[in-house]
Amino acid sequence: MKKEIKIGNRLIGLGHEPFVIAEMSGNHNQSLERALAIVDAAAKTGAHALKIQTYTPDTMTLDIKEGEFFIEDPKSLWKGKSLYDLYAEAMTPWEWHKPIKDRCEQHGMLFFSTPFDFTAVDFLEELNVDFYKIASFENTDVRLVEKVAKTGKPVIISTGMATVAELYETVEAAKKAGCKDLILLKCTSAYPSTPKEANLLTIPHLRDLFDVEVGLSDHTMGVGVSIASVALGASVIEKHFTLDRSEGGVDSAFSMEPAEFKILVEESKKAWEALGKVSYDRSERELKSLDHRRSLYISQDMKAGEVITDKNIKSIRPGHGLPTKYYNQLIGKKVKGDVKKGTPTSLELFL
Repeated sequence: MKKEIKIGNRLIGLGHEPFVIAEMSGNHNQSLERALAIVDAAAKTGAHALKIQTYTPDTMTLDIKEGEFFIEDPKSLWKGKSLYDLYAEAMTPWEWHKPIKDRCEQHGMLFFSTPFDFTAVDFLEELNVDFYKIASFENTDVRLVEKVAKTGKPVIISTGMATVAELYETVEAAKKAGCKDLILLKCTSAYPSTPKEANLLTIPHLRDLFDVEVGLSDHTMGVGVSIASVALGASVIEKHFTLDRSEGGVDSAFSMEPAEFKILVEESKKAWEALGKVSYDRSERELKSLDHRRSLYISQDMKAGEVITDKNIKSIRPGHGLPTKYYNQLIGKKVKGDVKKGTPTSLELFL
C-alpha cells in the first residue's frame, strides 16, 4: 500500500498527523461575507483544508414540491421543505468559489469541493482544485466517480450507506478511470449521527480490504468519535464547521464551532502522536523514574550477625535497594556488620 498521499503541500497517511477538513456546506447562509468569515475562522483553528459543495438545485433534483420530492419526515432537520428549495438554500453560488479558494490560499489552507454532476467537475477543473470529494449519496454514481477520477487528482469518497459490494464497484471504477490516490472515509449518513452508529472498527477493515488510505466523515456531536478514529488508523477527519450554531443554517445543528474545532485539530494530533510504535523500551524520562520504584531497605538499626525478619526489612520507595522479588530469599539471612535504618539492601550486606 502507498505509504502516503500528497495533496497540495500536505502529506496524508499513517506516518503523518491527521488531515483535518472543515466542511462549510450551506452554513454560509447565502452570504459571501459569512462564507469568507468561515474560511478565516477555520484557518485560525488549524484546519488543513476547507471543503464546499458544487451544485445547483437543477443539477440535484426536480422543482417538484410534493411526493418524494418533499421532506415530511418529522425527525428530519429539513422537514417541511422540498428538495429543490433545500438545495437552493444550501448551495454555494459558483461565482463565490474563486473568492473562497483565494481566501483559503491566503491562509495556506487547501480548498476543494464535492461536485455533484459533470458540469461541476468541469467548473472545478477550471478553478484548478487540488483534489475532489465524492459524497456518500453519490458514491454509487459510477459515471460521476469515473469523471472525477479521470482528472488524475486525488479523490476522497465517503462510504455512507454503501454495501461492501457497492464500494468494490466504486473503488474499481475510480482506479480503472485513473485515480491513483484514493481515500475512503467511514461515514454514517445520519444528521446528526450517534457514537453507537459510528462502527469505527470498520476503518482498519476498509484499509485492509481496499488497500487505500482511510479516514472518517464524522456527523456526531463533539470530538470523541473523531479522536477515537485516529487510534484505529484514520488519517483524515472531516467535520462540518460553522461560526455559531445559534445563528442557524441548513447544517448548523451538527456543525462544530471554532473553539470546538480547534480542540479537534489539537487533540487528533495528540492522539496520532500517542500511537507511536510497539515498544517496551524505557524512555529517557522513564529511566530517571526508576529511582522511585520500590526496593528492599533495612527498616531498623541492626547489629552484626542479626537475622533478617519481616520486622527489619521493608519494600519501600526509592529503588536503590535489591528488587522486591528477593524479599523471601533475604528472610533468615544474617547481616555481616552493623547496619543503619534506611540502608538499601545489597548482596554485600549479608553472610
